[in-house]
Amino acid sequence: MKTPYELLDAIFERGFRNHPVGRKKMYPVYLRFRELMCYGIFGLGTFLISIFTYALFTETFEWNILFSNALSWIFATAFAFITNRRYVFVSHAKGFKEFSKQLWSFSAGRLVTLGIEEVMLYVFITKLGFPNMLIKFCSQFIVIALNYVFSKLIVFRKKSSITEENLT
Repeated sequence: MKTPYELLDAIFERGFRNHPVGRKKMYPVYLRFRELMCYGIFGLGTFLISIFTYALFTETFEWNILFSNALSWIFATAFAFITNRRYVFVSHAKGFKEFSKQLWSFSAGRLVTLGIEEVMLYVFITKLGFPNMLIKFCSQFIVIALNYVFSKLIVFRKKSSITEENLT
């Protein structure tokens, strides 16, 4: 089975197969944004899970919007952790301690954005009377952007290859 990066590479190669000059110019740009494109693909999956479960809980079951959002967050966060760790940032924690640290920091970052989203939903839906699904939909763009920053800079950051041992 091909990885998402291999599939993106194949799409790029096919798109520029007949344009060697364009390929040469675009390849560095493609490499620079490849991880972000992969995050976007799996981010779409996370977005759909979040929207679908939230709609199910609020529109079908008519549960409270904040409770529904928190429950929807659990499903979306589980999917996001698995896909981000395995396919987007390709981070294979070694040992239980490192895995637990990664899971904790990922969840902590997501809890921060859950709090931001809960405030947005409360203010815009409960206090200002905006449409439920419209606000949930719009809030997801802010949440996804913030989650990328947390994941990229904190949770799955690449360790520097330069250590103190290399400097001495």
